Amino acid sequence: MKKIYLCSICIIFLLTSCRKTEIHQFSDYVFGTYYSISYTGEENPNLPQQVDSVLRTINLTFSVFDSNSLVSRINRNEIVQANADFGYLFGLSKKISEETNYAFDVTVGPIIEAWGFGNTHDSVFPTQAYIDSLRCFVGTNKVELRNGQIIKKDSRIEFDFNAIAKGYAVDKVSKWLLKSGYRNFIVDIGGEVVCRGKKMDKTPWRIGIQIPTEDKEGIIESDYTFELGDRAIATSGNYRNYVEKNGTRFSHIINPQTCIPEKSSLLSVSVIAPDCATADAYATAFMVLGIDKSMQVLDKNPLLAAHFIYYENGNYQYKQTANFPKSID
Repeated sequence: MKKIYLCSICIIFLLTSCRKTEIHQFSDYVFGTYYSISYTGEENPNLPQQVDSVLRTINLTFSVFDSNSLVSRINRNEIVQANADFGYLFGLSKKISEETNYAFDVTVGPIIEAWGFGNTHDSVFPTQAYIDSLRCFVGTNKVELRNGQIIKKDSRIEFDFNAIAKGYAVDKVSKWLLKSGYRNFIVDIGGEVVCRGKKMDKTPWRIGIQIPTEDKEGIIESDYTFELGDRAIATSGNYRNYVEKNGTRFSHIINPQTCIPEKSSLLSVSVIAPDCATADAYATAFMVLGIDKSMQVLDKNPLLAAHFIYYENGNYQYKQTANFPKSID
């Protein structure tokens, strides 16, 4: 019997089970989305509580929705000491920003808020004049981490790690599971996934890429299934999280250079990387860059693989790097 576990945005992972195969699964909600963990072997009834503890730690560092989080306090310009998680993700974010010509940027907090995707969910659309006024304090090149403290060139700079923190949370849970002795599992948080090992019948875990839907309520289906191996995958898409005004959609994916939601024929990008935080950030950056510029970045990063879905001539079209796993459907 085939069980299909659906993931938000674009990732579906498929588990084949039978009486001889002990696959345990539990799920809950975190970061405004679901999470799901499947693992093989003896069932551990304490595992959900232990995983929740790991996730709470990440939330207390990066959540812009928790006024007591480290990021919220930094955004308020409180003098605080950055922890190891913040230091690592800040450094990785700056690296990916530079490699993508700042198509990915974690200082877009005020812009995210202005377009109604932030803490207030205010759908008042910003004027061009207001956008221009915000642009001057967006850019990771305007902040640095010095002796554990964030130094801003402008006090109005605010962080939003949502485009990378979810992937990082997947990595943290995966590392905790490995440290605790688990070797065969899938961790999925809102469609960002890490696979490790295999099922008990020695067959690899399978991942599916979702067909883009007409709107955010569309049925989640996959037409591309493959074996991921011991890697991570993250997907960014523009058809699940958006706001509308006068019949026009505005995606949550915002170009840090223009401070305007990106609009193109590109519908989704799935990126495979050694870790999920990296995959998460590049997937967002590639939605901003578009296919051609993204392929230029990918040519310089052989550890990355990508699968693009775009709309052209009335049909869904696909493009991927040569190293992206082939479909086994």
